[in-house]
Amino acid sequence: MNNKLKAILAGGLVGGAFDIAYATGFSWFRSQVPPMRIFQSVASGLLGKSAFDGGTTVAALGLGLHFAMALVIASIYVVASRSISVLTRRPLFYGAIYGLVVYCVMNAIVVPLSNAPARTAPRPTILIVSELLVHMIGVGVPIALAARKFAGTGS
Repeated sequence: MNNKLKAILAGGLVGGAFDIAYATGFSWFRSQVPPMRIFQSVASGLLGKSAFDGGTTVAALGLGLHFAMALVIASIYVVASRSISVLTRRPLFYGAIYGLVVYCVMNAIVVPLSNAPARTAPRPTILIVSELLVHMIGVGVPIALAARKFAGTGS
């Protein structure tokens, strides 16, 4: 396996795991929303409202989609880091910036263009801030650190 693929897999899987662990944990402790509902929510981006009527199969689809997106997000950073070397020289800074960009793109473009039901209630500030921090520290930084770790030959 070449280093580029190792970086994508490591960054995407670790970042995706941090993100989904936060989403399920925070939702459970804040509102007792079970993890299955979070996974169905991800699947609703593809299936629409009917995802919430699905069972474990739809939840598994949502979890799979979540990690597929995480791998795409990691791929973008890793490929960019091969041409823009500062991304691997300063992974904490640029990883955090990348996590911020990922959060903004997902919430301003991807989710609104998906089949997920539109949000009707305003989101609490604590939720937005915690999601930003998780994307910066738990998603962007692991991806950037993986890109740095596997930046050597064989890319």
